[in-house]
Amino acid sequence: MTEPLRLLCFPYAGGNARTYIRWQRHLGPDIEVCPMQLPGHGERIGETPRHRWEDLLADLRTRLPGLADRPIALFGHSLGALLAFECARILVAEHGVQPVRLLVSGHRAPHLPLREKALRHLPDPEFLARLGERSRTLRALTDPEFRKLLLPVLRADFTASETYAYAEGQRLTCPVTALGGDRDEDASLPEIADWRRHTTGPFDLAVLGGDHFFIDDAWQEAVATVGDRLRPPLGGTRG
Repeated sequence: MTEPLRLLCFPYAGGNARTYIRWQRHLGPDIEVCPMQLPGHGERIGETPRHRWEDLLADLRTRLPGLADRPIALFGHSLGALLAFECARILVAEHGVQPVRLLVSGHRAPHLPLREKALRHLPDPEFLARLGERSRTLRALTDPEFRKLLLPVLRADFTASETYAYAEGQRLTCPVTALGGDRDEDASLPEIADWRRHTTGPFDLAVLGGDHFFIDDAWQEAVATVGDRLRPPLGGTRG
């Protein structure tokens, strides 16, 4: 029996990668969902959150050798899209492993500049207030103690997001699928379509209904889109 494809799943800023576990029953036994939890999040809450890209990528490098022993695909939403992309580049450059497919969601192509106003330097009250304007999840968290607990994680994630600096490198050769919400004000469809520049392989854009959090609101449609791209056609092979 062929071993299942590994699908590494990266969360958005402030998110918990364990939410991807619910994808498993929809994807079936031929795809193994591997939530890529960041330090300071979820079950890693006792670890210091990482706000520098070199530290985030160093953490990934310690985990990849145990995951790259079979075919591998990557998915990430928002900040997670950048993490999935950089992880794919590490797999190619340092392990000689070309992913089966890279799936990026809810984020402009990595070479495009940041157009949102940076939040990381704001004082805590203003930072939380401005973030609440962007995040329904944060607006729902009214417990001040829980907000205080989340603050270091949120600052680390948004610092990483806002300080990401794309570096030119060899393009991927694997297929890339970019998912975008048709009402996402954080990442427009043309910005998401620009991911096509980062592979010499096939590219497709999947448009889902919703705003930036379509990944939560329409998660079953999102996981169906992922599954369709990862399952080989009848009589064919993955790719």
